[in-house]
Amino acid sequence: MEWFSADGYWLSRLIFQRTLAVIYLVAFLSAALQFRALIGERGILPVPELLRRTPWKAAPGLFRLHYSDRFFAAVAWGGCAVSVALIAGLDGFLPLWGGMLLWALPWVLYLSIVQVGQVWYGFGWESLLLETGFLAVFLGTGNTAPPVLVLWLLRWLLFRLEFGAGLIKMRGDECWRKLTCLDFHHETQPMPGPLSWFFHHLPRPVHRVEVAANHVTQLLVPFLLFTPQPVASAAAALIVLTQLWLVLSGNFAWLNWLTIALALSVIDWTPFAGRPPTLAAPPLWYEVVVIAVTALVLVLSYRPARNLLSRRQVMNRSFDPLHLVNTYGAFGSISRMRLEVVVEGTADPVADEGAEWREYGFRGKPGDVRRLPRLFAPYHLRLDWMMWFAALSPAYARSWFGPFTERLLLGDRATLRLLAHNPFPDAPPAHVRARVFHYRFTDPRELRATGAWWDRTCVREFMRPVSRPLPPEREGRDTGRGT
Repeated sequence: MEWFSADGYWLSRLIFQRTLAVIYLVAFLSAALQFRALIGERGILPVPELLRRTPWKAAPGLFRLHYSDRFFAAVAWGGCAVSVALIAGLDGFLPLWGGMLLWALPWVLYLSIVQVGQVWYGFGWESLLLETGFLAVFLGTGNTAPPVLVLWLLRWLLFRLEFGAGLIKMRGDECWRKLTCLDFHHETQPMPGPLSWFFHHLPRPVHRVEVAANHVTQLLVPFLLFTPQPVASAAAALIVLTQLWLVLSGNFAWLNWLTIALALSVIDWTPFAGRPPTLAAPPLWYEVVVIAVTALVLVLSYRPARNLLSRRQVMNRSFDPLHLVNTYGAFGSISRMRLEVVVEGTADPVADEGAEWREYGFRGKPGDVRRLPRLFAPYHLRLDWMMWFAALSPAYARSWFGPFTERLLLGDRATLRLLAHNPFPDAPPAHVRARVFHYRFTDPRELRATGAWWDRTCVREFMRPVSRPLPPEREGRDTGRGT
């Protein structure tokens, strides 16, 4: 290995890039299938309104030049096409500059989507995908050896991701320090998976081991990423195993899979690589570009690094409009009880005490108590995730819940496609309401007796019954239709 190139990491780069391309595909697919209802021209939070009230420099992207639903669809589906090409290895058949441009294309497209995504794209894994995708542009392709500097930047990203998540837990909820958080978390996490019920009912000593192992993996193991091989590979393998455990226990979109991709880039695959290909020396212009990018990332790392050391550490924050270097973290606090917002509609007069209320079914979040939670990750069900936040506090839903219920009252097809069950297939309901329920996992005895995975109890009203939207000339006078 010369000072710039790491020939032995050609397979590490290949595995990382193909995994990243698959994640890109999932991200673009999620955008293509959900945007019309969420941020389309007639969506819950329309992009044109956002563009009118925010300056260009706050969120630069392609949609500053033009927006239409047709153009957004072209961007999203175009991103899917580019991702498929990268999965197939098209970048390896192009000259170095062509492969870099091909990797830059999904980054530009997805950055443009995130910039107009508003609350629906306010998750840490959006910035993580953009930061990872930016570094991937400069990792090299084809017969050029991967640059050492970019490999170290990927490790620096993985370190911040894991260490930041570990610190926010230790500084946050005391249950992390007492090793008791997983007594609740498998039940109260945003979107449980098909095995979450079983994880929840593991013996409490096992939960203590889970938390302790998490602390070791996030607070100690990340430092080993910067040690010589094979120690660095062993540290990365531990991170992969931890992330696979999280994949089994819940649905966290592509957060776990992207973390795994970063860890795979650290592992030295030389013993499994067979005969390495002949790799060309990097051209001078490429060395200059990589050194400049490394310097830029190091300068932009100052604020995220300072945040790591701060007692007032924040989670999932971008410090530049392009999301080049960010800070990460998850579950600094843990809910002790699961609250769910249940949305219902009726075709009957609201004043009728015998009105029949029918429940809307969501794809991922708990609803029907007899329905075993599904596995959706790495696909991201954005509405379902925001419904979890709404149950924590109505403030999280202030901007979007009213428009969402209005679209149910109008029978909006794009919105209904986000749901698993529409109880009014023939005509929209006359009224919609929302109530908060306390959900808990049943125990094994209750499951055998009732066949229900959940038990639920109504706690309070979330939104009083509302009727179909008022005519435009009167709509501004109604102030009581939000949460």
